[in-house]
Amino acid sequence: MPIAHAGELAALATASCWVATALAFEAAGRRIGSLTVNLLRLLIAIALGALAAWWLRGQVLPLDATAHAWGWLALSGLVGFTFGDLCLFRAFVVLGPRLSTLMMALAPPLTVVVGWSVLGETMSGRDLLGMTLTVVGVAWAILDRGAATPAAKEAPRTTLWGVALGFGGALGQAVGLVLSKLGMGDYDPFAATQIRVLAGTVGYVVLFTLLRRWRQVGRSLGDRRALAFTSVGAFFGPFLGVSLSLVAIRYTTTGVAASLMATTPILIIPVVVLLGRERVRLGGWLGAVVAVAGVVLLFG
Repeated sequence: MPIAHAGELAALATASCWVATALAFEAAGRRIGSLTVNLLRLLIAIALGALAAWWLRGQVLPLDATAHAWGWLALSGLVGFTFGDLCLFRAFVVLGPRLSTLMMALAPPLTVVVGWSVLGETMSGRDLLGMTLTVVGVAWAILDRGAATPAAKEAPRTTLWGVALGFGGALGQAVGLVLSKLGMGDYDPFAATQIRVLAGTVGYVVLFTLLRRWRQVGRSLGDRRALAFTSVGAFFGPFLGVSLSLVAIRYTTTGVAASLMATTPILIIPVVVLLGRERVRLGGWLGAVVAVAGVVLLFG
C-alpha cells in the first residue's frame, strides 16, 4: 500500500539529511579544504553504496541498469555533483556564504522550468503558491541571519562572477534532479544514486588530475577528525540524502521536491540555536513561518 505524500515526505527527509551534511562538511572543509572534501565524500559514498547494494539487492554494483539509465544518471551525476557543487563551493569563496546560499533558493523555480521543458511536468496553482512561499521564507531567513553576520566573514563585494557561480550551483542542482528522474524511471533509487556518485567521482578525478591536487588529498588522509566529519557528511549527503531525493522525485514532481528540499536553511535554525552557535533574530523566525506555510500548501 503506497504511503500518502511519500514524495513530499522523502523530500523533507532529504532536507533534514542535508542539515547534518552542511554541519559536517563545514567542519571538514575548515581543516582540509572544500574541494578535497568534495572528492572524499564521493569516494566514501561509493563504499557505503556498495555495502547497501550488497545487503539490499545482492549485488555490489548497479550492473542491472539499462543503457538508458546509465547514460542519463551518469550525466545527472556530472551535472549535479561535479558542475553544480563546484560552482556552489567556489561561490562560497567569491560571493560569500550568505549570498551563495541565497542564490540556491533559485533551484526550485529553475527545476520547475527544466522539469516542464524536459519532462512535461506541470504544477497546480496551489503548488506554485506553496513553492513561492517556501522560497520567499527561506530567502528571508537567510538574509536575516546574514544581517547579524560580521562583515569580515562575507566576501569583499558582490561580483558578476560570483553571481554567475551561484546561479550555476542552482542550475546544476535543478538540471541534475530532472535528468535523474529522466534516467531513473522505475529503477531502484539507491542503485540510481550509485551511478550518479560514480559519474561524479570520475569528474572529480579528472579535475584533480588537471589541477595536480592529489598531493593535497594524500595529506588530508592523515587528518582523522576531518575524515570523520567527511564520513558523516557522506552518509547523510551523497549516500542517504541523494537517495531520498530520488525517492522524492519518483512520487512527486521535481518542482515540488526541489521546493521542499530547499528548506534546509530553515531546518538548520533550531540546530544552530541549540548548539549555541548563533542567535536567530525575529526575521529569521518569521521567514521560517512563511516557509512552513509554503510546505503545508505543497502537502495539500
